[in-house]
Amino acid sequence: MLRRRLNRWLGGEERRVDSRTIYVGSRSANEAFIPPKFCDNRIVSSKYTVWNFLPKNLFEQFRRIANFYFLIIFLVQVIVDTPTSPVTSGLPLFFVITVTAIKQGYEDWLRHKADNEVNKYPVTVLEGGRRIRKESEKIKVGDVVEVEEDETFPCDLVLLQSSKEDGTCFVTTASLDGESNHKTHYTVPDIDEDLESLSATVECEQPQPDLYKFVGRMHIDKIQDPTVRSLGPENLLLKGATLKNTQKICGVAVYTGMETKMALNYQGKSQKRSAVEKSINAFLLVYLCILVSKALVCTTLKYVWQSNPGQDEPWYNEKTQKEKDTNFYLKMFTDFLSFMVLFNFIIPVSMYVTVEMQKFLGSYFITWDKDFFDPEIKEGALVNTSDLNEELGQVEYVFTDKTGTLTQNNMEFVECCIDGFQYKYRDANSDLDGICTTDGPVNKVRQKAVEEREELFLRALCLCHTVQVKEPTEQGHSQREEDMVDGLGVDGHLVHPVQEQRGFIASSPDEVALVKGAMRYGFTFMGLESKTMKILNRNNDVETYDLLHVLHFDPVRRRMSVIVRSKSGDILLFCKGADSSIFPRVRPEEVEKIRMHVERNATEGYRTLCVAYKLLSAEEYAQADAGLREARLVLQDREERLMAVYNQVETGMSLIGATAVEDRLQEEAAETMEALQGAGMKVWVLTGDKMETAKSTCYACRLFQKNTELLELTVRTLENGERRREERLYELLREYHKKAVQDAPPNKAGITRSWSSAGQDFGFIIDGATLSMVLNSSSESTSSHYKNLFLQICQNCTSVLCCRMAPLQKAQIVKMVKNSKGCPITLSIGDGANDVSMILEAHVGIGIKGKEGRQAVRNSDYAIPKLKHLKKLLLAHGHLYYVRISHLVQYFFYKNLCFILPQFLYQFFCGYSQQPLYDAAYLTMYNICFTSMPILAYSLLEQHISIEELLDNAALYREIAKNAMLRWGPFLCWTLLGVFHGLLFFFGVRCLFSNPALQDNGQVFGNWSYGTIVFTILVFTVTLKLALDTRHWTWINHFVIWGSLAFYVFFSFFWGGIIWPFLRQQRLYFVFANMLSSVSAWLVIILLILLSLLPEILLVVFRKPRGPHTRQKTPVQTVGRNQSSARPLLMRTFSDESNTVI
Repeated sequence: MLRRRLNRWLGGEERRVDSRTIYVGSRSANEAFIPPKFCDNRIVSSKYTVWNFLPKNLFEQFRRIANFYFLIIFLVQVIVDTPTSPVTSGLPLFFVITVTAIKQGYEDWLRHKADNEVNKYPVTVLEGGRRIRKESEKIKVGDVVEVEEDETFPCDLVLLQSSKEDGTCFVTTASLDGESNHKTHYTVPDIDEDLESLSATVECEQPQPDLYKFVGRMHIDKIQDPTVRSLGPENLLLKGATLKNTQKICGVAVYTGMETKMALNYQGKSQKRSAVEKSINAFLLVYLCILVSKALVCTTLKYVWQSNPGQDEPWYNEKTQKEKDTNFYLKMFTDFLSFMVLFNFIIPVSMYVTVEMQKFLGSYFITWDKDFFDPEIKEGALVNTSDLNEELGQVEYVFTDKTGTLTQNNMEFVECCIDGFQYKYRDANSDLDGICTTDGPVNKVRQKAVEEREELFLRALCLCHTVQVKEPTEQGHSQREEDMVDGLGVDGHLVHPVQEQRGFIASSPDEVALVKGAMRYGFTFMGLESKTMKILNRNNDVETYDLLHVLHFDPVRRRMSVIVRSKSGDILLFCKGADSSIFPRVRPEEVEKIRMHVERNATEGYRTLCVAYKLLSAEEYAQADAGLREARLVLQDREERLMAVYNQVETGMSLIGATAVEDRLQEEAAETMEALQGAGMKVWVLTGDKMETAKSTCYACRLFQKNTELLELTVRTLENGERRREERLYELLREYHKKAVQDAPPNKAGITRSWSSAGQDFGFIIDGATLSMVLNSSSESTSSHYKNLFLQICQNCTSVLCCRMAPLQKAQIVKMVKNSKGCPITLSIGDGANDVSMILEAHVGIGIKGKEGRQAVRNSDYAIPKLKHLKKLLLAHGHLYYVRISHLVQYFFYKNLCFILPQFLYQFFCGYSQQPLYDAAYLTMYNICFTSMPILAYSLLEQHISIEELLDNAALYREIAKNAMLRWGPFLCWTLLGVFHGLLFFFGVRCLFSNPALQDNGQVFGNWSYGTIVFTILVFTVTLKLALDTRHWTWINHFVIWGSLAFYVFFSFFWGGIIWPFLRQQRLYFVFANMLSSVSAWLVIILLILLSLLPEILLVVFRKPRGPHTRQKTPVQTVGRNQSSARPLLMRTFSDESNTVI
């Protein structure tokens, strides 16, 4: 602490923390140079190493209450002389630990393998004028790296040189921020072509996760004229981005390895635990309390009973001298431990084995499901973590990415409106000029805008953009295929053959869609060369325009403009933007003609833009030009100065028309979102995209409805007021809180839409900058208050849209909801590396096998080919997995309580001598062999509702929400049932033994016969109870249920029918066969089994069947049986199982 303060006072820390200095190129020999230390370029996502795997994995496993408990019991059995063998506890524990360690070790080995692929990737580094091939992990900060087209940048680079003459390069950042559009980056000016002689120093900020921020400067050491150049995000190439349409570039490494922006946005993979596991731990504590209580009661009563004269040391069982010398309290403690071991079987050790097997084997049903197979990529679903199967049935919040997840990121020009007349594109050219009208006034056959206005509108589409033309290569066919994959292909039958294979590159896909739309109507953008834009018009004449200025798009203005000079010398400003941004800046009389079309297109889910123009006089242009040049040279408040000039020049425009562009959704995206909301889940869209784009997508996906009132909390709404931003933020939060929370009617459970209640639907929109203000306010108390208000507003909205999100912000949102009141179960779904953080943060992470790399898939818990598969994954698989494992857990606790309660009651009749009621073989094999397979088969194959019904009726998902089947109510019912059965077994058999002669020869049964009869009733009752619970029978269920009972009978005959030489005493010799020779024993066994199951039988008989829970009709059952019985179960899909009834 003292050293840190001294450094701060002396200025040392400021230099070290706030910036880093990087030396590029050769340095003179007489110059003292100590290279600063930076991290290497290795990426590490794995959890274990060879050296720490065993201790770390064992530590994690013994953090589980059950594993730690069984370890203690095993040690007690080894140390203390107990009634049962240590093998009974040690063997199952060893099996569980080993299986889990192998599984987790394999998963981590796959992560090591993925890391090695990245770290060993060959790259080219320039050293001493030579091109040297190195492994990616060996790159150091300050190295000059060469990257070729379609290669991924191995670290964060500052762009020094490009093969393009204008010093630019194009990159796609799909794996970082989800945008697959091409972005333009620029070289640092004044860099010599010969990088060997370059000597420079880069000063830049320390690594930080914001993808869109980078501040630095570069000192270029030249003999004549040393220069300093500023560095910004336009000069930084990020690790994970891909070089496009540029042959090669050279850049200097500034951030490497785990300090790159991509790595800083990566959340470490932590151990995820399901809600079911937490419930198991809670139930386990209850049963531990029962166990300790039983041991305490028996220990106390033993010494109370022995305090009577003659009871402690009867004449036939005198104590040895060693027993007499033993300390009284030590003996009492030893007796307590012995009782603990005797009743230890109330804790179901084998349940953990069965749960692990159920999760592991059950995950294969997702992999085998044919409905998840995608013929395009020829792949199906993938399960990376089987520990969370049941969590799929408990999801309350779904966080989804937009680009590549909800949408295909494939824009298509649909229609336009010019001077109030609608022009809709048709496949056939109905007009010679390529434009046709479809909904002009009804009483007129044909009505169009004036031709001059049409051409002016199309010129505006061809000029007002930042699109660049990608020239065709020699391999025309393959190039066309590539363009089509990028979503940038051109429809060949509408343009000239010369242009057929021309592709477009832009930072926004809708700009490409508008340029292609103009091509359909006869105006083709030819490209930009040396600030000259070329257009091919309808008459096949080339028009040229000098590009004077580009007024770039920003989210506050929500428009962009270009200023061009025509051949005739006219200076024109073309502007396009959102209607709310354009309408106030044009003549009011022009607005009404266009507004109707814009509103209609918006309600149909299309992205709309308005187009305007202005003819600038020489004085107006001179003033604007001077203002723009001056503002661009300013270092302080540059954006504000530019904004003032933009707003000044973009006034008094003339409105020409509007466009409608469709962003194609993923297949069945709207139906999937609607089903998830119908199931009671709240859907949040977290995207790095612009607000307008994302809002349009939400409408198209039916997340926002026509009657949804949108509450917007963005930079634009904060700028509207005259107050400071933070004051305006608090004002809006209070206003929205009053509207959405305080004034809203109380919401019924599970209701998500206003058609189910009298309230208004609200949708909430927030952007990344405003979210930072909410989460990172100036004071901690204010930040906490803002966060609470924000969270309450969001939780009362049907859908939430978060736009312009950095990857780490996505994870922060998920974490905030995950840790909110009630700890709701969250699910994140995405397809790019920018989604990895939120996928890892959520309880369940889903990766989509899209076009944006496989980072999301590798880091997810489950991977599916398409968004539409999420519906079945949650509503069918998730629902069934949860019901199955819930039944498995409750059933295990129930059957072990039935098992050990008679043992406890028996102590009251044997002088608390720790005498076992059951033989050691029965104690060991009860959970392992006699009752384990039926519940395992049930937990894998049971379908209480058919899959078709689950998919058709999404509301069924709500019935199991919030861990409904593992709450304390159902747990208490199962426990009481176990107590009832245990009491019935013990005292029912005791009534039988009140008859002194149960055999033909007049002999009486002994204590082992007593225990064997109780155990026989127990095994048959708990197995038949499960048979009554089974509603979906397959041949496997029949085999394991009746097979387990048959195995028990066979084993009892076999175990008691042979004299085993390795046993010191054979307690069950001929006991089972002798027991079955008694008619009374037969009668009691049958009678007690029927009495035990009577409540269950009556429930099955008199229960009214509900529609969705009834079995399928007989014809469907027959077809399903015929289909599936022809091949083995392992070859069947999960879908087939829903129709299989035997």
